[in-house]
Amino acid sequence: MSGKASRRKGQDFEREIVRRLAEVFGEDKVRRGLQYREGSECPDVQAPAFWIECKRGKRTNPKAALEQASQDSIGKGVWPAAICKEDRSPATVTLFFEDFAELLREWWAGRMVVR
Repeated sequence: MSGKASRRKGQDFEREIVRRLAEVFGEDKVRRGLQYREGSECPDVQAPAFWIECKRGKRTNPKAALEQASQDSIGKGVWPAAICKEDRSPATVTLFFEDFAELLREWWAGRMVVR
């Protein structure tokens, strides 16, 4: 696959992630990040509480994508996440376990009903 086709594949995937997350957060809260020369100023996808790095291709590296999101999000007060999709496979989300546990604690606390 050519470089141009590969970039388009990645951009199409980012648009798909924006569309799917907009169903959760609302269209005004989710958008593709701006693509700067260095890439660290903005995530691939901007969504509330998350710094999302997207990867799409034959073989993705979720660990490297998560590390990139983690480094780029330092001091931003958000959870780094990697959303990766390999060809002919469903997309996956990768988080650090401590971030996942914190997210679950916040979700569970919001769902608790005292009877």
